[in-house]
Amino acid sequence: MEFKDYYDILGVNEDASKSEIKSAYRRLARKYHPDVSDDEDAEDRFKEVSEAYEVLKDDEKRAEYDQLRRYGSSGGGFEPPPGWESSAGFSGGGFTGADSRDFSDFFESVFGGMGGGFRQQRGQGFAMRGEDMHHPLSLFLEEAYHGCEKAITLTKPEPGPDGQIQRRQRNLKVKVPAGVRDGQNIRLKGQGGPGMGGGPAGDLYLEVRIAPHPHFRLEGSDLYLTLPVTPWEAALGASVQVPTMDGRASMKIQPGAREGQKMRLRGKGMPGKQRGDLYVVLQITMPPKQTEKSRELFRALADEVPFNPREHLGV
Repeated sequence: MEFKDYYDILGVNEDASKSEIKSAYRRLARKYHPDVSDDEDAEDRFKEVSEAYEVLKDDEKRAEYDQLRRYGSSGGGFEPPPGWESSAGFSGGGFTGADSRDFSDFFESVFGGMGGGFRQQRGQGFAMRGEDMHHPLSLFLEEAYHGCEKAITLTKPEPGPDGQIQRRQRNLKVKVPAGVRDGQNIRLKGQGGPGMGGGPAGDLYLEVRIAPHPHFRLEGSDLYLTLPVTPWEAALGASVQVPTMDGRASMKIQPGAREGQKMRLRGKGMPGKQRGDLYVVLQITMPPKQTEKSRELFRALADEVPFNPREHLGV
């Protein structure tokens, strides 16, 4: 019996990651799918690729196969070691390729237990789910906060009249819920790549990318705003107006406020199940111009309140 080198069949290294194995399988399965390929040996190659993926996608089967690969891949005929019995077995659950009964004698001798499969006719037994697709979705902060409807254009694979996969431009309208987060994925079921042999289409995942805002900074569900205040507002206290995503809000500054002091407006952050807050960071700002009278007042303040903010630096 011939030893099957599943890594070689998929064209991956023996230390390949799951994502690399899956990517290689999808590429080869589409290449040799009987509904698409005109190659004479397409069906056999498809079954071979499906068998390799069935083993390497499963951690337990892969670990057992790696042991046997070291034992019996040196050439010549292959037989499992004496007393060999797979603990992984074959359940058939979640299988995405050819009928399990079409697997090789090598597979059956190693993993056994081929139950649960049934042979179907060509064009029906090779159903394969379409690929999931990913596409960026750029939003302004206001759109992410309030929710919106966005029109997007993307290129996606679709079967042509001859059954061959072609890439075509498609326009979609997407409803964006209020309070989406940066990096969040919006799933559009069935809007991904087309299935084959009657298999379902994949899903489309839109990755939210929120553009920087000129005033607000987004951290998770919280918003941050730098608010300029005058020296006398910080010293004496004041009631000021603060911009929020829903309009203006009043905020009271306590006397003796400091540069960089953080104040919270609860519930004024991003909406959602756990609504965020708005953090206002004070920035003490001098007037752009001084009059002679204002300079006199500052000199009087310097005489009245002797204060060295650099004392902790030893100067």
